[in-house]
Amino acid sequence: MDGSTGDIGDDFYHRFKEDIQLMKTIGLDSFRFSISWTRIFPNGKLSGGVNQLGVKFYNDLIDELLSNGIKPFVTLLHFDPPQALEDEYGGLLSPTFVDDFVVYADFCFSTFGDRVQKWVTINEPNSYTMNAYDFGKFAPGRCSSWMGNNCTDRGVGGDSSTEPYVVGHHFLLSHAAAVKLYREKYQARQKGGIGITIATHWFEPKYRTLPSSQVAASRALDFLFGWLVHPITYGDYPKSMRSMVGDRLPRFTREESEMLKGSIDFLGLNYYTMNYAENTPPQLLAAATTTNPSYSTDSRAVLSTEKDGIPIGTPTALDWLFICPKGFQKLLLHIKDNYNNPPVYITENGIADQSSLSLEMALEDTLRIKYHSTHLQSLSNAIKGGANVKGYYVWCFFDDFEWDAGYTVRFGMTYVDFNNNLKRYLKASAYWFQNFLASPPSTLQSEM
Repeated sequence: MDGSTGDIGDDFYHRFKEDIQLMKTIGLDSFRFSISWTRIFPNGKLSGGVNQLGVKFYNDLIDELLSNGIKPFVTLLHFDPPQALEDEYGGLLSPTFVDDFVVYADFCFSTFGDRVQKWVTINEPNSYTMNAYDFGKFAPGRCSSWMGNNCTDRGVGGDSSTEPYVVGHHFLLSHAAAVKLYREKYQARQKGGIGITIATHWFEPKYRTLPSSQVAASRALDFLFGWLVHPITYGDYPKSMRSMVGDRLPRFTREESEMLKGSIDFLGLNYYTMNYAENTPPQLLAAATTTNPSYSTDSRAVLSTEKDGIPIGTPTALDWLFICPKGFQKLLLHIKDNYNNPPVYITENGIADQSSLSLEMALEDTLRIKYHSTHLQSLSNAIKGGANVKGYYVWCFFDDFEWDAGYTVRFGMTYVDFNNNLKRYLKASAYWFQNFLASPPSTLQSEM
């Protein structure tokens, strides 16, 4: 959005020791980070050579975390599949991707698994797939011409009605194959756990008294969340997706279905906000289903963030993100009731400020404190209701390079001055968490 790159970002590569001291100061006992596939295999494959400097960095990082009492929580793939594999065979559009991912995962398990107890195979395969192959916003930027200028201006090509489902399918098979490998080869001696992280909103019927709105909200959740969690729980896609997508939705072999079923030791969950949902109006249905079909319209649900002029929650700097802690609680209880109540780690939860805020205003950080305090209260309520939640991670520790948004937004509890040697400043939310984590349980409950 701002023409920037992630070449340097926060420069965590050179500053990780000082940054870990900041984490320790706050009282964090775990740090979630991702390994960059191409920092390990520059050409995407073991046969193309290993970057030993990359391996050394992750070894040093893991050791430094552990020496400071902070447990690493490691993601293998977070929005950055190797360009070399894209060039060679189309990347995630090819089933060959599955085999290459497993070789990469095998190397990471064997190299780092003696010290890493929690592995996430893939971060948000649903949101990455949607943004990269339906909207064309993330690399490789593929989508149908009718999706707007994202793809037509670049001449990249794509098919928003089929490619998202193919890519999502290959993501699921990559996950399941890596889990199978870990369980058969490493888990018994390394004694770790492995899962996947799925992002989702909660969807509230726009008009609760209308059965059509209730069904639309259920379908919207199936298409975003059930798309992935249903196969890893039950071995196949939700019935609503089969019904709406038809032959465009790939099928699993019996062996693949069995490999997927139960392929998590825990579920990673990224939650930010919720939406209203209602049926697609009849006048728009033909375009959505026959003329210009796409993943984003196949659910036949129209999403919105206000009703009768009233926003769904407290507005924030981002037009899609409203503070809706009740959706968090409802989502966790939905998982408990519908997906066998797996152990859940909240792997992302947070809000952003615009980068244009002054340093003084950014450090005050009152809205972020409100966001986390209300969401932790809802999390507490969900746990009391039986949700099997084991951990909570804020997105994120630093202001960062935020994908297509670049440096235009700030999600961190630590302010990074990108114009002054990347100097770090703890925001008020960091001190709030410091007090929160240091409080005895009775005080925690009253503050939450």
